[in-house]
Amino acid sequence: MKLFAFAALIAVAVAESAYPAATYPAAAYEKPSYDYAPQPYSYGYAVKDESSYNDYSHSETSDGKVVTGSYSVVLPDGRTQIVTYKADAYGYVADVKYVGEAKYSDYKPAAYAAPAYKDEAAAYPAAPAAAYPTAEPAAAY
Repeated sequence: MKLFAFAALIAVAVAESAYPAATYPAAAYEKPSYDYAPQPYSYGYAVKDESSYNDYSHSETSDGKVVTGSYSVVLPDGRTQIVTYKADAYGYVADVKYVGEAKYSDYKPAAYAAPAYKDEAAAYPAAPAAAYPTAEPAAAY
């Protein structure tokens, strides 16, 4: 066992001297830079689907430094929420407006019929008296 450990140690030493890390050539390519210049853009979309009650839109524009945009959505209560925003080096500022008046339907609780099963509680006899003496618990003051 000692001979095996010694042979492994010699093999590691020989491999280290035969292939030193400093002799490998440097990479032939440059490290990529992900520091891109700001790119201006503009986009927008709108969805109005009556069958699913979806009605919303969004538009945004950027000059590379300042992003401005707005989005709107029709809320379940009938109002339209419109958010106009601006994002730049100083932060994000949003203006939220609601157009229209909230409309709520009147609450109408559902009418439930009497249960269909027959109350069989009276069909069972009363429980028999206890076979052991019952005592009132002592007052714990």
